[in-house]
Amino acid sequence: MRMRRRLPPLSTAGLRWVSDVEKKCASYVCVVTPEQVLQLENLLRDRGWTFSDLPYGYWKASKEKTHVAAYRSGKLTVQGGGTADFVSFLLEPEVLHTFTFGQEESVPAEAVDPHGGVDESGKGDFFGPLAVAGVYADGVTGPKLRELGCCDSKLIGSSRRIFELAAGIREIARGQYATVVLRPETYNRLYAGIGNLNRLLAWGHARVIENLLELVPDCPRMLSDKFGDEKLIRRALLTRGRGIRMEQRTKAESDVAVAAASILAREAFLRGMAVLEREFGMSFPRGAGPQVRAAAEQLLKQHGPEVFGRCAKLHFKTYAELTGRPVGEEEP
Repeated sequence: MRMRRRLPPLSTAGLRWVSDVEKKCASYVCVVTPEQVLQLENLLRDRGWTFSDLPYGYWKASKEKTHVAAYRSGKLTVQGGGTADFVSFLLEPEVLHTFTFGQEESVPAEAVDPHGGVDESGKGDFFGPLAVAGVYADGVTGPKLRELGCCDSKLIGSSRRIFELAAGIREIARGQYATVVLRPETYNRLYAGIGNLNRLLAWGHARVIENLLELVPDCPRMLSDKFGDEKLIRRALLTRGRGIRMEQRTKAESDVAVAAASILAREAFLRGMAVLEREFGMSFPRGAGPQVRAAAEQLLKQHGPEVFGRCAKLHFKTYAELTGRPVGEEEP
């Protein structure tokens, strides 16, 4: 079996001391591949660990004071008094092949204050829509979203897992989420009028924020990934959104609300791609690489250059290179 490339640890990975038990209990979080999950399961079964079912996960295992949970998102958590020994002498040397435990400075376990998170999917894909989503999280739903396994959707390689997580997010969020999907025709029309990708992204984020605020009027702040001038989103907000505290930061997907939003946005993008693939009877590769160009050449031969306005983003250089037209120019 070909081993997958091991993903880097989540930003929250490492030792997190819990102050209310006088630092006697620790927890550890990291990302593992399915192959590493199976390897760890075999090791623990051989050593007499007790296994049980885990909602949204592969399994939960316990022995004495240590508890390990493996989630289908790729997140692995270790908790209990034996965490340090487990990670130092079993997990890292035998499964992760790293030796970093305890070297990072400990930080308090993060609480989830009420806020909304916004993220998008599809901006780097020549084919398909742009999807933007927002999710509200608070002290009740935030920990549940974490337990579900919400993380940056780019860390989740399985489309099936994206759909599973999205279903769980909708159940936990209790209707406090919003999604805006710009199909290629709409995307290209808006881009032609706006003329700038960051301004278009800001417009999409602002629409989602407005929709989310209709559902959660007392939401105190919104967080999104930083993709341009921080004033762009605020300028695009309407009356309701202008009273919100808007924050942007790089790698905002480490926040649970933004992570949940990234998964809903990815699900909407994948569903939009599936619609296009059924319509055209072919598979559309993701991104903008050589496979995408090959698929675009096939479409061009079969349907002519006007087809791209229905299935692709016309400001990508792929369009200009294949058709010889300036980016964004459609068939008259």
